[in-house]
Amino acid sequence: MKIHEFQAKELLRVAGVPVLNGKVVRTPDEAADAFESLGTPVCAVKAQIHAGGRGKGHVEGSEQRGVELAKSADDASRIAQGLLNKTLVTIQTGPEGQIVRQVFVESGCDIQQELYCAILVDRAAGSPVLIASTAGGMDIEEVAVKTPELILSEPFDPDRGLGAYQARLMASKLGLPTASWRYAVQFFQALC
Repeated sequence: MKIHEFQAKELLRVAGVPVLNGKVVRTPDEAADAFESLGTPVCAVKAQIHAGGRGKGHVEGSEQRGVELAKSADDASRIAQGLLNKTLVTIQTGPEGQIVRQVFVESGCDIQQELYCAILVDRAAGSPVLIASTAGGMDIEEVAVKTPELILSEPFDPDRGLGAYQARLMASKLGLPTASWRYAVQFFQALC
């Protein structure tokens, strides 16, 4: 199944996972309006294609990235103009790239620490696994190859979900401050 980031975030929101606010737009003017309506000093303007690596990808024939930060409505409009109806080439699209038909303008936030979290299916065990890393983000594929020990995993029963003790263990292994464990547990459990 292929879904866009904004669609995935809506599914996560419905499941109780906290996600930033954002708006899908199809024109530069809509991007400017979205920036204004979100009301944050910075927004991310993100190309929506069915491939990862957008932040490191580039628009064919230019150096514009598939994810850029806007500090004003004019920035958001300019970035969207550079993405919409253009071909975005990423490590996952191959050299042919994919045409950007819409962008996601998302509220910015202060990032104190970036974590990578995902749920994968362990085919050998036949169960889902929560994986997380403090070294991930845009470079998770590289981390998996060069320093796989930095990617932590916690299998869980799909019928029961992730237990609170498992979520606390993951927070501990990640080295998160104990004051943030409560939020980490809520996040991990909602995700699973």
